[in-house]
Amino acid sequence: MSAAEAIAASMPELSGWIGRSRTDEEEITLSAVRRIAATFDNDPMLVAPGDALPPHWFGLFFADLPRQSAIGPDGHARAGEFLPPIPLPRRMGAGRRVRTPGTLRVGDTATRRTEVAAITPKTGRTGEMVLLTMRRTVEARGEIVAVEEFDALYREAVRPGASSATNSPVPASTDAAWADIVPIDPVQVFRYGAITWNAHRIHYDADYARGTEGYPGVVQNGGLTMHLMVDAALRRAPGRLVSFTARLARPMFVGDPMTLRGAATERGGMRVWAADKEGFLAAEMTLEFGL
Repeated sequence: MSAAEAIAASMPELSGWIGRSRTDEEEITLSAVRRIAATFDNDPMLVAPGDALPPHWFGLFFADLPRQSAIGPDGHARAGEFLPPIPLPRRMGAGRRVRTPGTLRVGDTATRRTEVAAITPKTGRTGEMVLLTMRRTVEARGEIVAVEEFDALYREAVRPGASSATNSPVPASTDAAWADIVPIDPVQVFRYGAITWNAHRIHYDADYARGTEGYPGVVQNGGLTMHLMVDAALRRAPGRLVSFTARLARPMFVGDPMTLRGAATERGGMRVWAADKEGFLAAEMTLEFGL
């Protein structure tokens, strides 16, 4: 059975997963926040109980915690545990749409409701795909802190000996108000994966990344790329972050440099984009700010 036929056959069952949800509780502990601060080169000892966290840090909590026996060969939880049983083996983040109306503080007891929002089959240049959209709502102290829609792309297996197909390279614009050259540091990638409890093997297992998924080396974590893009924007922000939309376009690899660039939008927001070591567009983001 071809990938397209397998997807078509599975869609009636997959449609039944839409709307399924679960709610998790998390304590925003001082020790956890200090580890995060250190990972992003902030002084961890300046963090104190009750401190407000940067608005995008909500995504560093509520790690998925599958039992070891429930993890698949790629390091993700096996399909059908909570994630829908999409009949394609390779899963990667594709983008996010985030609103941050509230504030998370050190010491909060927060909840996150996660819902399967959409499952969409697609056919692209790189083959058959399925886009899974998860909606996450984080609350603390009776208020909504953040609402996120996260897209994960499921793709076909790579043929033995073949390279992973990628989108056609698009040169990243150099017309920017600012630019930062950022190393894709293996230690920071490891620490970020530990914080978020991300066991996807392409982010630390070079043999697996090359031999099974067809990449040239260990793959940069897309969540870390997006976090660093927001960090760069907030250093130049005209106000508080209220929303952002992000899209990942091309993988980058540990040990390489990436270049983050940004410029103001007409309505007072900011556009930020990331280029890989060859100058091709790897990620882009639009951010909006308030008072």
